[in-house]
Amino acid sequence: MILDIKKIGVVGSGQMGKGIAHVCATAGFDVHLMDVDKDALKQTVPSIEKAMDRLVSKDKMSAADKTAAIKRISTGTGMGGFKDCQLVIEAATEDEQVKHAIIKELCTVLSDDAIIASNTSSISITRLAAKTDRPGKVVGMHFMNPVPRMELVELIRGIATDEETFQIIRDLVDKLGKTAVNAEDFPAFIVNRILMPMVN
Repeated sequence: MILDIKKIGVVGSGQMGKGIAHVCATAGFDVHLMDVDKDALKQTVPSIEKAMDRLVSKDKMSAADKTAAIKRISTGTGMGGFKDCQLVIEAATEDEQVKHAIIKELCTVLSDDAIIASNTSSISITRLAAKTDRPGKVVGMHFMNPVPRMELVELIRGIATDEETFQIIRDLVDKLGKTAVNAEDFPAFIVNRILMPMVN
C-alpha cells in the first residue's frame, strides 16, 4: 500500500522551516512545526500569517483559504508531536552532526512506514540515512528560499532510498505546486554547483 501523506512534520522554525510549513498548510496538509527554541516558536505562526496576509492583499490567496491553512499548523518543542506524521522534513541548521542527532531521535517516535526528508543543500543523504533505522525511507528535499515564492525543489536520492519513497515525495512536490528536479547525492547538488561559480 502506498503511504498516504496527511500530516507533515517540520523540524526548525527558521526561514526555511516557516516557508515549508506555509506551503504544506496552504496545499491542505496538517503541519506540526517543532523547534527547541520556545521564543522563536512563538513568532512562527504570526510570521506565517503575516506572509499569507500579503498574498491575500494581492489576491493570490483568499481570506478563507488563509484562515483554513493557519488552523492546520500546530507547534511544539518536543519530538512527540511527530508521532502521527507520515513525513517529517528536517530544516535545521546546516550542520551534519546536528542533523544526525535530529534524524536518530525522529526514528524513535515515527511509525515504521514514515518518511524522513532533509532540506540540506550540501550534506550527503546517504550518510544521513545510514544513521537511521529506515535508510530506504530517507530522501533529500532541498527547497529554495523564499519557499512560498520559489518553484524549484531539488530531490536527492541516497544510495539506499527506495523507488516508492522517491515517487511519494515527487508526487508530494506536485501537490505543493512546486517543480521537482532530480539531483545526485554529492556535495552542493545542482543549484549550488551552478550558483557558486557564478557568485565567485
